[in-house]
Order: sequence, then C-alpha cells, then structure tokens
Amino acid sequence: MRSKDALRLRIQELCTDRSITLNRLASICGITQSTLNNINSGRNNSTTISTVQKICDGLGMDLPTFFDSDLFRGLEQEIF
Repeated sequence: MRSKDALRLRIQELCTDRSITLNRLASICGITQSTLNNINSGRNNSTTISTVQKICDGLGMDLPTFFDSDLFRGLEQEIF
C-alpha cells in the first residue's frame, strides 16, 4: 500500500468512528474542504505533516496515535 492510500483510509476510518463527514472534519480542523477532498480522492501526492497535524488537532489526538494503525505498517517504498 502507498502512503497516500494509508492516509486516506485512516482519515476515513477516524471519520466513521466519530460519525462525522469529511466536510465536518475540514471545518473542525481549519483546512479547506478541497484539500481534504484531494487527500481523500488520492489526487494529493504531497500531504504535509502540518496538514496531518491539523487533522489530529481537530480530532483531539496526537500524531503518534494517528499513525498507530496497521495501515502504516509495511508501506511500499515510494520513488518519485
């Protein structure tokens, strides 16, 4: 699995767990809905750690908790 796919799936998983939409997540995180939609659709190949931190802040979690998921274990090495 590629990192952008793991990121997308983790965000979807957390939204489902909290019963919130991507639109609501964008609002509580202070990021644009288009940014979150681009991450979710796989169009964004360069999501910054700053953006992930904003998502974590909006969800009330820290970065280690966000990345503590089987989705991020065994990621493919990506060469751009």
